[in-house]
Amino acid sequence: MKALFVRVGADQSEAGGRWNGPVRSTTCEFAYVPIPETKAIQPGLHKPYNLVMRVVSRFGCTLPQNLATANMHLDPDFSHLTYGDQGERAKQIQSKLNKGDLLVFYAGLADIHTASQLVYAIIGLYVIDTIVDAVTVPRQRWDENAHTRRVLPKTANDIVVKAQPKLSGRLTNCLPIGEFRDRAYRVTLPLLKIWGGLSVRDGYLQRSARLPKILDAPAFYDWFKHQRVVLTSRN
Repeated sequence: MKALFVRVGADQSEAGGRWNGPVRSTTCEFAYVPIPETKAIQPGLHKPYNLVMRVVSRFGCTLPQNLATANMHLDPDFSHLTYGDQGERAKQIQSKLNKGDLLVFYAGLADIHTASQLVYAIIGLYVIDTIVDAVTVPRQRWDENAHTRRVLPKTANDIVVKAQPKLSGRLTNCLPIGEFRDRAYRVTLPLLKIWGGLSVRDGYLQRSARLPKILDAPAFYDWFKHQRVVLTSRN
């Protein structure tokens, strides 16, 4: 078994919408708020941010104007158990992962109780079923992932991962895994030890062109299953 760590969700970068989804740290309830869509979308397949406004409002928050009037790049799409990617990250997923391997999704969330630091937490997990080129997905299934909703050239290198039902989904309550250490957010030292470490220096948590590898994926998965998480196939 192999596993890659994937940062998702809105964040403070320009591409991330300059906003973090909310979390209630006392219960680990959170709102999954994707990054904005920046590419042309097939007619009728847009996913506007008003689809998540009700969930966000439960945390006493409102979306900033730049997101409220935009469309989401809804990826991963937990309702369809898909995840898409492109470029170097797509190549990495295709070359390193197979059926039964893991994609572990984490996000930087804004605690509604204390605004001083972010809560870095696992928000979803996929046990992979298939990995296909996005351009091969039939039209009737385009609405299942953000990358197939896009207007793709025939030469696009985008991929779409389909996850195994029941074993995969969004967590109903996130799993905090991070701390601010050595001037950056990193996976906590006890968790790094349990997981056998990450393929990035000292558990560094950041978006990058290369996805961090969990070095002992079976140990990670054993730890994950012992957390008694509840997975849902809802966004």
